[in-house]
Amino acid sequence: MNPIYVRNTDKYGRGIYAARDIKTGELFEVSPVLISPQNEWEYLEKTVLVDYCFTWGKNYKQTAIALGYGSLFNHSYTPNAVFVYNVENLSIDFYAITNISRNEEITINYNCDPEDKSAVWFEVIDYIT
Repeated sequence: MNPIYVRNTDKYGRGIYAARDIKTGELFEVSPVLISPQNEWEYLEKTVLVDYCFTWGKNYKQTAIALGYGSLFNHSYTPNAVFVYNVENLSIDFYAITNISRNEEITINYNCDPEDKSAVWFEVIDYIT
């Protein structure tokens, strides 16, 4: 059984939820990525994909589109998961940083570091804490 699923959050659109309990440290999603070179960014930023991209590569000058569930995790400044760039595997790997209960939304900090409270490109109001 897949450990995660997509569901409407009733507040922020779609989100990723735990289909079963997930333990701290568990790898629960490996999302393969499509890499877009820096010179294609001007085209990507004119599409809906701009809100679903990850930075990638040396000095983070490339863009990665995560397949699978990877681009659907919502942001939180108090996330219960973290993502790790797996350059060798061309994937973004998602790990639980707390125990996550069945049917709980799984969130990540879009700033890469779970402790980073820097502003993101949208206003964060009354978000998942």
